[in-house]
Amino acid sequence: MESTIPERIAVVTGSNKGIGLEICRQLLSKGVKVVLTARDEERGIAAVKKLQESGASDVVFHQLDVADVSSAEALGKFIQTQFGKLDILVNNAAVSGAEIEPQALTLSNQPGGGAFSSLLDMTLETHEKAEECININYYGTKRMCKVFISLLQLSQAPKIINLSSGYGRLKCIPGEAIRKKIANINDLTEERLDALVESFLNDFKEEKHKENGWPSRTSAYKVSKVALSAYTRILAKEHPMICTNCVDPGFVKTDINWNTGTRTVEEGAKGPVMLALLPNDSPSGLFYCQTEVSSFE
Repeated sequence: MESTIPERIAVVTGSNKGIGLEICRQLLSKGVKVVLTARDEERGIAAVKKLQESGASDVVFHQLDVADVSSAEALGKFIQTQFGKLDILVNNAAVSGAEIEPQALTLSNQPGGGAFSSLLDMTLETHEKAEECININYYGTKRMCKVFISLLQLSQAPKIINLSSGYGRLKCIPGEAIRKKIANINDLTEERLDALVESFLNDFKEEKHKENGWPSRTSAYKVSKVALSAYTRILAKEHPMICTNCVDPGFVKTDINWNTGTRTVEEGAKGPVMLALLPNDSPSGLFYCQTEVSSFE
């Protein structure tokens, strides 16, 4: 008798465009049913229509704002009612936490205009933007995980994939004392990690973040991604039955880096999709660079 693979259900956050949309496309091509999510309902529905016009049929839309716990809970109720479980959670939604002067982008588009690292010197980061960045990139991912842990536990092969970045490594935090606290996975708890993140926001508000060892460039984004990588390790330790990993998709050309990236969304989606489809009993709590295991350090 021919064996059948149980239907797999995936939720991808922030997936109406960029890497998120391409992750949906690649998962659909592998036979996974995808729930595409976006804050803006009109844009989300348009993205689903775009996928359907290209031949994908097993995709639905649900509105989601990861910064709003009630929105995350509404999606959780929808998944529970419609499918009764969740197999794959891809936490992709993120913001840069900074603004950039228009003239800087104009210069960067000229021959020899400069790379993304040069643009970082021209970013504007307010306390309001820093809070928004941490709330979406870090706490938004935590909200999604907390809402869906119970539904993931009903899957035969549950996966959580957190999209990090090259800034998700500890080396992006210059303060040695802070690095040691985050690196010590045996003592690091969710509460202690939250406290470190909140101390950064307080230091930022009081303009003491640089003197206390926090990054001086796009700091909220770096802190959010390092915290996200650390949280991935905590999740893997606390829920060993759920294969939980984070991945740096590479320097992909998307809105979050003002389209200065050098990799395509097709290339960037390969790592997250590979992790979503890992076989049972695969390693958990790891940091991947694209499709290869890398170091959190």
